[in-house]
This record gives sequence, structure tokens and C-alpha cells, in this order.
Amino acid sequence: MKKAISVLLVLLVVLTISAQPVQETKAEEKTLTLYAYDTFCGDWGSAATLIPAFEEKTGIKVNLVASGNAVEVINKVLLEGENTECDVIFGVTDDLSDKIIDMLESYESPYLSTLYPDIVFDETHRLIPFDWGVFAFVWDTESGIEKPSSLMDLTKEEYKDKVILIDPRTSSVGTGLMMWTYNALGENWLDWWKAMEKNALTIASGWSSAYGLFTEGEAPIVLSYTTSPVYHVMNEDTTRYQTLVFSDGHEATIEAVGIIKGTKHREEAEAFIDFILTEGQVNLAVTNSMYPSVKDAEVPDAYSWAPMPDTLFTGSADTASSLLVDWTETIAK
Repeated sequence: MKKAISVLLVLLVVLTISAQPVQETKAEEKTLTLYAYDTFCGDWGSAATLIPAFEEKTGIKVNLVASGNAVEVINKVLLEGENTECDVIFGVTDDLSDKIIDMLESYESPYLSTLYPDIVFDETHRLIPFDWGVFAFVWDTESGIEKPSSLMDLTKEEYKDKVILIDPRTSSVGTGLMMWTYNALGENWLDWWKAMEKNALTIASGWSSAYGLFTEGEAPIVLSYTTSPVYHVMNEDTTRYQTLVFSDGHEATIEAVGIIKGTKHREEAEAFIDFILTEGQVNLAVTNSMYPSVKDAEVPDAYSWAPMPDTLFTGSADTASSLLVDWTETIAK
């Protein structure tokens, strides 16, 4: 009888233990969903090295969503609205900021003081600059054409079908060109677009397609950045492609990152922004062929092939929105 009771007690203990819920032995994985433009997400973009480095340091898994160009990234978040899965939006330019700013939360990063003061365009810090650049036309020095020295030079007959532009409706680079022509040419800016509509080889939908046509030899001049030749020097060991510095000045652009309002991954979002303002800063700038936003970031010697124009323009998002209406009614009618 005693033996039978002992066996029953053992069985009771086993059953009791088995009935207890299994405790988690592994901490819940931290994640972050990042919406970014295609060139950042591609094989040659910063994400290929930046994201693994961030994940290794922080233990945060990044769900990277390639969403087209900068305009398309913004439109995707706007379309999804409160149902968006995006935690952080990456690559919003200063002249497009008004479209998305109301969907973002402020973040007082401890590294804000390291930024160039002149590029901090949002005092509420809902959009934090991670790099900046200057729009310019890049030309193929082996093309045999004479080097143009101004925007108006491009309208000459000798450059017919030799220039690739970018659409301001679909690309932040195209928006930059629109702002550039307005700031440099004043009230005649639409006349320039009318002339170039006939003179240019094409008006591409985005930077990637435009620059691809350029490097494939379809045209010897393309809209890009003063820093674009840096890529060719560092990765192809060639100075064949060079920046055209124009006498009528150039438009500057600032790229920023922001945290989506109501995100459930606020801590992870802050960690990502802090990372790209510190360890990721030079990697991001070099891979993007842009300038770092942090004052003491040291760039490679190849940046000597990125000339800085004497005159730089900057424009507001409100102005860009107004100009786009005029451009659409006049050029894209």
C-alpha cells in the first residue's frame, strides 16, 4: 500500500509540473521596419554594409522595405496612413518635407550637436539630416563634346539629345533641378524647361534610370550630384566622369530620416538614428556619394573630385510644392 501511494505521488508531481506553462527562455527579438529608396537598398547601396553593422551592434533586426525613389517612399507611407508598418522613413529631402512632416515624431538625439547647423532644416527634429549634397550635371570627358558652363548652355543646338534630365513629379533629384532652375534663372525658369523639353534626350522618372542611361553611353551629360565622380574614382579608378560647375550657381539638397508617429518600436528607431549619426556616418556618405551631415566626419581623398560651387541655393518645401504646380501645368500638360 505504501509503495502504491508513493507511485501515485510521483505521478501527481510529474503531471503538475507538466501542466505549468513553459517559460520563455529567449528574449523577444527586437525589430525595426525601415522604408527607404531603392538606391539605398540595392546591392551597391549603403544598406548592404550599414544594416548588418547596425544589427550586429544592437541586436535589432531590420526589416528593410525598398519603396522606389524618395517621392515614392513618401507616397507609400501617406497611402498606408495609420496602418503603415513603417517605423522609420529614410531619405526625405528638405524640399519634400512638408508632405510627410505631420506623420513624424520629434527625436532629440544626443548627437544633434554634431551636425552642421546650416543643414538642420527642421527645428522640431522630426526630420534629422544624415547627409547632404549639391545638384550638378556630370559629363563624360571622353565624349568629345565641348564642356558647357551654364544652365543656358544646355539649351544650345550642339547639346541636342546629349542631356538626360529627371522628372520633378517622380524624383527628389528632379525636384532639385526644378528648384535650381528657379533660383538660378528667376522668372525665366520655365522657359528653360520648355527649351530643354525639346533639346534633352529624355526626362527620366528617377536618378537610377537616368544615371544608368548615362553610364551606358546613351548621352554624355546627366543630372546628378557634384559628388557623383567620387564613386567612379573609388570603385572604378577612373576620372572619366566629372562634375560641371556652372556660373549661375547650384542647388543644395539635404537628406533626412524620421520616426513614424505612433511607432511601437520607438527605442529601436532612436538606436538606428543614433547609429547613422555616429558609426554609420562616413559609410553612408561615401556609398551615397554625398557629404556627411556630421561636422568632424572624415571623408576619403577621392572627395577632391567633388568640386564645391561658389554659389549654393536652398529652397523651402512650400516653394517646391508651388513650383511643381506651375511645372506640371506648363511642361507636363
